[in-house]
Amino acid sequence: MSSLNSTASTNSTFVRPQFFYINGFSNIPHVKFYFIFLSFVYIVTVIANSFIMFILFMDQNLHTPKYLAVFNLAVVDMGGSTALIPKMIGTFLFNSQFITYEACLASMFFVHLFTFLQSLTLLALSYDRFVAICFPLNYHSIITNGKMVLILTIIWIITAGLMLIAVGLVTRLSFCKSIVINSYFCDHGPVCQLACNSNSPNHIYAQFCISIVLFIPLILIALSYMCIVFALLKIASGEERLRAMKTCTSHLILVAVFYLPICGTYLAAILSTIHPDARILNTSLSSTIPPMLNPIIYTLKTEEILETVKRLYNR
Repeated sequence: MSSLNSTASTNSTFVRPQFFYINGFSNIPHVKFYFIFLSFVYIVTVIANSFIMFILFMDQNLHTPKYLAVFNLAVVDMGGSTALIPKMIGTFLFNSQFITYEACLASMFFVHLFTFLQSLTLLALSYDRFVAICFPLNYHSIITNGKMVLILTIIWIITAGLMLIAVGLVTRLSFCKSIVINSYFCDHGPVCQLACNSNSPNHIYAQFCISIVLFIPLILIALSYMCIVFALLKIASGEERLRAMKTCTSHLILVAVFYLPICGTYLAAILSTIHPDARILNTSLSSTIPPMLNPIIYTLKTEEILETVKRLYNR
């Protein structure tokens, strides 16, 4: 009888730890070289995204719906890298792997927020390309600067709302098993796995969010490009097809850079068992490399931006 009472007492106790311990890169040899690499990635990310935001701001000709979305993508890339890389380097390079409960939830919110925003911004850009190629005569009436600002605002509101609920659900968890997070930041999944009460609502909601902001946008992007291909096949001139397709190449590269590592990680997790260190390295690279590459790709692969750079340089 006393044993039962003791168990009931233990189950009714809600444990909210003061700190978590982030264990991510602890077992990876020579990891300091990786953090030097990440420092370089962060510096390039900040410079490249600041540069493209400056270019888009300075040139009135680039104040169009498409480049509003590109500007938003640069802001998101800067925010995502700043939320993740400096803290990651500080945590492991200087052995400050303890993080307060509140700071952990804040980190979880911002890192996932900017990841999801990147996905939805790529969807907004695909919508712009879809309308521009499939409905060229009506493009300027269908997509205006005001409508693109509205789309981007809705994206921010929806994503922030989804993440607030996700973090709110974490606060209902009791952490009496362990405080060691097997990731490189306060990742939602590894944190929820530490709970000693049911984490089923968290798991179900996480799958819902991943579907809404990662996989459904990817499907919609694929469908939009199927429509673009059909529209291009109706164009008689091969030169016109090539010119129209060139306007999509930078976006297609961004989609591949962002989604391929994520989809690869999920497929590998489903089909086989991934070593924790391999998963951590893969997910950390897929979170940090795209924000660095996005502005470089858009600068090098977009004629309007290259022309603006040349004009500003000549001045």
